[in-house]
Amino acid sequence: MRAVVQRVSSASVVVDGATVAEINETGLLALVGVTHTDTREQAAKLAGKLWNLRILPGEKSCSDVGAPIIVVSQFTLYGDARKGRRPTWQAAAPGPVAEPLVNAVVEELRALGAQVGTGVFGADMKVHLVNDGPVTLILDV
Repeated sequence: MRAVVQRVSSASVVVDGATVAEINETGLLALVGVTHTDTREQAAKLAGKLWNLRILPGEKSCSDVGAPIIVVSQFTLYGDARKGRRPTWQAAAPGPVAEPLVNAVVEELRALGAQVGTGVFGADMKVHLVNDGPVTLILDV
């Protein structure tokens, strides 16, 4: 399981012209990708990492200050563009495998006490953000 995590001062996800998730304060935006061999245990590990990652101002975590998190599914994190000009998506898990695991990350975060917004799995999403810092990390669990 892979995530690109950005510290944001604001972020939103829009689907079909409607805002489905929004942050108007310091928090995290996590783009989450799933590969074929990922498990619910990895989803729980990623959720814990996101909740406790100390990348907010003052080396604080979302768990320290109750900062919100938006989780957006992103199969393209497993795209491979090393050969040619067209990426392959073979390493990305198909929807029936990926969707429950992305949902598991969200469920685990909420169980930890996080305020979590989400995108819509498989939808054409417009993700808007102001990267604060900029701070961007790639997490592999």
